[in-house]
Amino acid sequence: MNNQPIHVAIAILYQKNKFLMQLRDNIPGILYPGYWALFGGHIEPGETPEVTLKREILEEIGYTIPPFVEFGCYPDERVVRHVFHAPLSVELNQLVLNEGWDMGLLTTENIYQGSCYSQNAREVRPLGNVHQKIMLDFIQTNQQT
Repeated sequence: MNNQPIHVAIAILYQKNKFLMQLRDNIPGILYPGYWALFGGHIEPGETPEVTLKREILEEIGYTIPPFVEFGCYPDERVVRHVFHAPLSVELNQLVLNEGWDMGLLTTENIYQGSCYSQNAREVRPLGNVHQKIMLDFIQTNQQT
């Protein structure tokens, strides 16, 4: 049994004062089922977090991510999250959701509340705790600049 945490690369994609997030599939066995989370995914053997991020964002929403910046690393016992940020330079309707239940541009209010309404789910769904913390850190860091 391998108890090593998995490594993932995830992106904070922002447009004006909103943040693109994915409503994860509501299926048992995945982390944060039915929760809002950041786009991204597992780092494959031999990949850098940067390469993973480009591949995952393209796979998940058909978006070629522009130059991006590392924001930080959020390790816990199960997952080491390598977090990057970049602008979202296209309209939401130009993205294709290939993975997940829904996607949306969440406001800072949604993030502080820890929940957001989903058209596809037809209900308010919660943010994953770790994802909410990352987003709050990001918002607070960028309010000082």
